[in-house]
Amino acid sequence: MDRSGEKIRELAVRGAAGAIVVAVVLGALYAGGRAWTILVSVLSILSLSEFYGMVSRKFKVSKGVGFIAAILILFTASDGIHPISFVLTLSIASFAILFLEIARREVRGESYAIWNMGGTMAGILYIVIPWTFMILLRRLPSGGILLFTMFLCTWSCDVAAYLIGSRWGRIRLCENVSPKKTWEGFIGGLSAAVLAGVSVAYILETPPLPFIYVGLICGIAGQIGDLAESVIKRETGVKDSGRIIPGHGGILDRFDSVLVSGLLVYVIFGVILR
Repeated sequence: MDRSGEKIRELAVRGAAGAIVVAVVLGALYAGGRAWTILVSVLSILSLSEFYGMVSRKFKVSKGVGFIAAILILFTASDGIHPISFVLTLSIASFAILFLEIARREVRGESYAIWNMGGTMAGILYIVIPWTFMILLRRLPSGGILLFTMFLCTWSCDVAAYLIGSRWGRIRLCENVSPKKTWEGFIGGLSAAVLAGVSVAYILETPPLPFIYVGLICGIAGQIGDLAESVIKRETGVKDSGRIIPGHGGILDRFDSVLVSGLLVYVIFGVILR
């Protein structure tokens, strides 16, 4: 009985925290403009902090340089500056890290230039850039609907993959990366994501193909994005990226699938089909 009661409490906490996250995201997404930019920036910086916390367990990273670069990139996106500024910021930040390592080696006789630059830049490329493109995506004429569909497909995929994988999962998907994930759960999540996309198209009475694309992205790339964070956690020896969301772990744990999905949705609808 004690274990059952504890399990129920855990599910209640997880459900309540998840509902709050959904409400905050959808509220800011609906408001758009500054509200969406602020939320995305906060989520991006918090996720980056969690990433640097994990990576720093293995080697040195220049968190200060990384955070400054991240804030500059987010600011340029919010101010409507051309994305080429992202590349300039990354290049300048890379040289800043190299200059710091030159000084470190001169003073202490040791340096970590390759690891430092790699770890610091990886966080920006993996986390900040995708979130930044979701700021730009919201500004497209249909950006709000696309982002709403993306989050709906992602959450539908997560729930279906968990439920179907827990109940019927037998064949391991990536046992050495995430032992509990199965092919049955993967297919169930993919199906749920596509169904969610089609449902949005049906409600809006619009051609379903663009929404099917979003569902496929979330169902395939999104689940691979979840595995990508699992690889990082395996290599750094942590269970969760953080503890900020009760029952869910860190911000990065909650939004790992969204990073690759948001990036690809922007590429398709903001670049290829624009």
